[in-house]
Amino acid sequence: MKRLPIAERREQLVEAAIAVASREGIDAATVRAVAAEAGVSLGVVHYCFQDKDELLSAMAHEITRQNLSQSLLEMPVHGEPDVIIERALDLLWGGISATRGSQLLSYELTTYSMRHVEVRQVSVNQYLVSHEAASQFLETLARSASIAWTLPIETMARLVVMMTDGVVLAWLADGDDAAARENLRVFAEFLSGHARPVGADGVALPTRARDASA
Repeated sequence: MKRLPIAERREQLVEAAIAVASREGIDAATVRAVAAEAGVSLGVVHYCFQDKDELLSAMAHEITRQNLSQSLLEMPVHGEPDVIIERALDLLWGGISATRGSQLLSYELTTYSMRHVEVRQVSVNQYLVSHEAASQFLETLARSASIAWTLPIETMARLVVMMTDGVVLAWLADGDDAAARENLRVFAEFLSGHARPVGADGVALPTRARDASA
Protein backbone atom coordinates (compact mmCIF):
# COMPACT_ATOMS: atom_id res chain seq x y z
CA MET A 1 0.00 0.00 0.00
CA LYS A 2 1.41 3.36 -1.03
CA ARG A 3 2.13 5.69 1.88
CA LEU A 4 0.34 9.05 1.60
CA PRO A 5 0.34 12.20 3.76
CA ILE A 6 -2.57 12.03 6.18
CA ALA A 7 -4.44 14.87 4.44
CA GLU A 8 -4.37 13.01 1.12
CA ARG A 9 -5.31 9.74 2.81
CA ARG A 10 -8.30 11.42 4.47
CA GLU A 11 -9.43 12.76 1.08
CA GLN A 12 -9.15 9.26 -0.38
CA LEU A 13 -11.17 7.75 2.46
CA VAL A 14 -13.87 10.43 2.25
CA GLU A 15 -14.23 9.77 -1.48
CA ALA A 16 -14.48 6.05 -0.75
CA ALA A 17 -17.10 6.62 1.96
CA ILE A 18 -19.17 8.82 -0.36
CA ALA A 19 -18.96 6.19 -3.09
CA VAL A 20 -20.12 3.40 -0.76
CA ALA A 21 -22.89 5.46 0.86
CA SER A 22 -24.14 6.79 -2.50
CA ARG A 23 -24.46 3.24 -3.85
CA GLU A 24 -25.70 1.41 -0.80
CA GLY A 25 -26.82 3.93 1.83
CA ILE A 26 -25.19 5.36 4.94
CA ASP A 27 -25.58 2.22 7.04
CA ALA A 28 -23.42 0.39 4.50
CA ALA A 29 -20.57 2.89 4.93
CA THR A 30 -18.91 0.94 7.73
CA VAL A 31 -15.23 1.28 8.50
CA ARG A 32 -14.68 -2.14 6.93
CA ALA A 33 -16.57 -1.19 3.75
CA VAL A 34 -14.76 2.15 3.43
CA ALA A 35 -11.40 0.45 3.92
CA ALA A 36 -12.25 -2.14 1.26
CA GLU A 37 -13.39 0.56 -1.17
CA ALA A 38 -10.18 2.52 -0.66
CA GLY A 39 -7.97 -0.58 -0.69
CA VAL A 40 -6.48 0.07 2.75
CA SER A 41 -6.45 -1.67 6.12
CA LEU A 42 -8.98 -0.99 8.88
CA GLY A 43 -6.19 0.56 10.93
CA VAL A 44 -5.65 3.26 8.32
CA VAL A 45 -9.27 4.40 8.58
CA HIS A 46 -9.11 4.45 12.40
CA TYR A 47 -5.85 6.39 12.22
CA CYS A 48 -7.33 9.07 9.93
CA PHE A 49 -10.73 9.43 11.61
CA GLN A 50 -11.43 9.34 15.32
CA ASP A 51 -14.93 7.94 14.87
CA LYS A 52 -17.86 7.68 12.47
CA ASP A 53 -19.08 11.14 13.52
CA GLU A 54 -15.87 12.66 12.16
CA LEU A 55 -16.05 10.64 8.94
CA LEU A 56 -19.70 11.59 8.30
CA SER A 57 -18.92 15.27 8.94
CA ALA A 58 -16.05 15.09 6.46
CA MET A 59 -18.37 13.52 3.88
CA ALA A 60 -20.94 16.29 4.30
CA HIS A 61 -18.21 18.94 4.07
CA GLU A 62 -16.84 17.43 0.86
CA ILE A 63 -20.26 17.35 -0.82
CA THR A 64 -20.78 21.03 0.01
CA ARG A 65 -17.31 21.87 -1.34
CA GLN A 66 -17.98 19.99 -4.57
CA ASN A 67 -21.29 21.83 -5.06
CA LEU A 68 -19.60 25.23 -4.96
CA SER A 69 -16.16 24.62 -6.42
CA GLN A 70 -17.07 24.78 -10.11
CA SER A 71 -19.39 27.78 -9.75
CA LEU A 72 -16.70 29.74 -7.90
CA LEU A 73 -14.05 28.86 -10.47
CA GLU A 74 -16.16 29.78 -13.49
CA MET A 75 -18.01 32.80 -12.10
CA PRO A 76 -17.79 35.75 -14.53
CA VAL A 77 -15.53 38.56 -13.34
CA HIS A 78 -17.21 41.36 -15.30
CA GLY A 79 -20.74 42.19 -16.39
CA GLU A 80 -24.09 43.47 -15.18
CA PRO A 81 -24.93 42.33 -11.63
CA ASP A 82 -28.20 40.60 -12.57
CA VAL A 83 -26.46 38.68 -15.38
CA ILE A 84 -23.60 37.60 -13.12
CA ILE A 85 -26.00 36.53 -10.35
CA GLU A 86 -28.11 34.44 -12.72
CA ARG A 87 -24.99 32.91 -14.29
CA ALA A 88 -23.54 32.06 -10.87
CA LEU A 89 -26.72 30.22 -9.83
CA ASP A 90 -26.79 28.44 -13.17
CA LEU A 91 -23.22 27.23 -12.60
CA LEU A 92 -24.14 26.17 -9.07
CA TRP A 93 -27.05 24.14 -10.41
CA GLY A 94 -24.87 22.55 -13.07
CA GLY A 95 -22.58 21.14 -10.41
CA ILE A 96 -25.46 19.94 -8.26
CA SER A 97 -27.49 18.31 -11.03
CA ALA A 98 -24.44 16.37 -12.25
CA THR A 99 -24.02 14.66 -8.86
CA ARG A 100 -27.46 13.31 -7.99
CA GLY A 101 -26.10 10.51 -5.79
CA SER A 102 -24.08 12.91 -3.65
CA GLN A 103 -27.03 15.29 -3.28
CA LEU A 104 -29.30 12.50 -2.07
CA LEU A 105 -26.58 11.38 0.31
CA SER A 106 -26.35 14.90 1.73
CA TYR A 107 -29.99 14.75 2.88
CA GLU A 108 -29.54 11.21 4.14
CA LEU A 109 -26.60 12.40 6.25
CA THR A 110 -28.80 15.10 7.78
CA THR A 111 -31.70 12.84 8.70
CA TYR A 112 -29.43 9.98 9.77
CA SER A 113 -27.57 12.17 12.24
CA MET A 114 -30.81 13.59 13.62
CA ARG A 115 -32.05 10.07 14.38
CA HIS A 116 -28.80 8.83 15.97
CA VAL A 117 -27.75 10.75 19.05
CA GLU A 118 -24.14 9.55 18.83
CA VAL A 119 -23.68 11.44 15.53
CA ARG A 120 -26.12 14.29 16.20
CA GLN A 121 -23.39 16.89 15.74
CA VAL A 122 -23.03 15.92 12.08
CA SER A 123 -26.18 17.76 11.00
CA VAL A 124 -25.20 20.79 13.08
CA ASN A 125 -21.75 20.86 11.46
CA GLN A 126 -23.31 20.24 8.07
CA TYR A 127 -25.30 23.46 8.22
CA LEU A 128 -22.47 25.46 9.74
CA VAL A 129 -20.33 24.46 6.77
CA SER A 130 -23.18 25.12 4.33
CA HIS A 131 -23.73 28.62 5.71
CA GLU A 132 -20.00 29.36 5.57
CA ALA A 133 -19.85 28.11 1.99
CA ALA A 134 -22.89 30.21 1.02
CA SER A 135 -21.24 33.26 2.59
CA GLN A 136 -18.12 32.61 0.50
CA PHE A 137 -20.31 32.24 -2.59
CA LEU A 138 -22.08 35.56 -1.90
CA GLU A 139 -18.83 37.38 -1.13
CA THR A 140 -17.25 36.14 -4.36
CA LEU A 141 -20.40 37.08 -6.24
CA ALA A 142 -20.37 40.57 -4.73
CA ARG A 143 -16.75 41.11 -5.77
CA SER A 144 -17.38 39.85 -9.31
CA ALA A 145 -20.48 41.99 -9.79
CA SER A 146 -19.14 45.04 -7.86
CA ILE A 147 -22.14 45.05 -5.54
CA ALA A 148 -22.98 45.16 -1.85
CA TRP A 149 -25.86 43.23 -0.30
CA THR A 150 -28.67 45.14 1.39
CA LEU A 151 -29.04 42.43 4.05
CA PRO A 152 -26.37 41.06 6.41
CA ILE A 153 -24.28 38.38 4.70
CA GLU A 154 -25.29 35.86 7.40
CA THR A 155 -28.97 36.39 6.57
CA MET A 156 -28.35 36.15 2.84
CA ALA A 157 -26.31 32.97 3.32
CA ARG A 158 -29.11 31.27 5.24
CA LEU A 159 -31.56 32.25 2.50
CA VAL A 160 -29.27 30.74 -0.15
CA VAL A 161 -28.99 27.48 1.80
CA MET A 162 -32.74 27.28 2.42
CA MET A 163 -33.56 27.99 -1.20
CA THR A 164 -31.07 25.56 -2.69
CA ASP A 165 -32.06 22.88 -0.17
CA GLY A 166 -35.69 23.20 -1.21
CA VAL A 167 -34.95 23.23 -4.93
CA VAL A 168 -32.61 20.24 -4.74
CA LEU A 169 -34.96 18.17 -2.58
CA ALA A 170 -37.88 18.80 -4.95
CA TRP A 171 -35.67 17.91 -7.92
CA LEU A 172 -34.55 14.69 -6.28
CA ALA A 173 -38.22 13.77 -5.86
CA ASP A 174 -39.63 14.77 -9.26
CA GLY A 175 -36.56 15.00 -11.52
CA ASP A 176 -37.90 18.19 -13.11
CA ASP A 177 -34.73 20.00 -14.16
CA ALA A 178 -36.62 22.77 -15.97
CA ALA A 179 -38.65 23.60 -12.86
CA ALA A 180 -35.50 23.66 -10.72
CA ARG A 181 -33.79 26.05 -13.13
CA GLU A 182 -36.86 28.30 -13.20
CA ASN A 183 -36.97 28.37 -9.39
CA LEU A 184 -33.33 29.42 -9.32
CA ARG A 185 -33.94 32.07 -11.99
CA VAL A 186 -36.65 33.58 -9.79
CA PHE A 187 -34.30 33.40 -6.81
CA ALA A 188 -31.65 35.20 -8.89
CA GLU A 189 -34.14 38.04 -9.34
CA PHE A 190 -34.65 38.11 -5.58
CA LEU A 191 -30.89 38.35 -5.01
CA SER A 192 -30.59 41.08 -7.63
CA GLY A 193 -33.23 43.03 -5.75
CA HIS A 194 -30.99 42.98 -2.68
CA ALA A 195 -27.84 44.13 -4.47
CA ARG A 196 -26.49 47.68 -4.62
CA PRO A 197 -23.65 48.72 -6.94
CA VAL A 198 -20.44 49.93 -5.32
CA GLY A 199 -18.05 52.59 -6.51
CA ALA A 200 -14.36 52.24 -7.29
CA ASP A 201 -13.60 52.70 -3.59
CA GLY A 202 -15.73 49.65 -2.75
CA VAL A 203 -18.39 51.71 -0.96
CA ALA A 204 -22.04 51.19 -1.88
CA LEU A 205 -23.40 54.00 -4.03
CA PRO A 206 -26.31 56.00 -2.55
CA THR A 207 -29.71 55.33 -4.05
CA ARG A 208 -29.73 58.54 -6.09
CA ALA A 209 -26.34 57.82 -7.66
CA ARG A 210 -27.37 54.26 -8.37
CA ASP A 211 -30.56 55.33 -10.13
CA ALA A 212 -28.72 57.97 -12.14
CA SER A 213 -26.22 55.39 -13.40
CA ALA A 214 -28.96 52.95 -14.48
